[in-house]
Amino acid sequence: MYQNQQFGAQQNVNNQQNAGAQQNTQNQNGSRSNRTVVPEAKGALNQMKYEIASEIGINLKQGYNGDLPSRQAGYIGGYMVKRLVEQAERSMSGK
Repeated sequence: MYQNQQFGAQQNVNNQQNAGAQQNTQNQNGSRSNRTVVPEAKGALNQMKYEIASEIGINLKQGYNGDLPSRQAGYIGGYMVKRLVEQAERSMSGK
């Protein structure tokens, strides 16, 4: 019985170490960060954000927009992703 408890404790330690290593790998790959992959595109993405916000009737201020509800911020982000996917599809199709 003592050996089973010891084995279970060691297995928990191994699982925690593996989870930590996996999280570090994800952070190094940038999949869980909010960093811009292509820093040169940051200005264009910012401009797109303000254009989309004005198109859908959301008033964005320059700088801090912490008073913006999450729903509206998500709406802007969703439209940005939609437009970026459309642009990528057009460039892949050659049109």
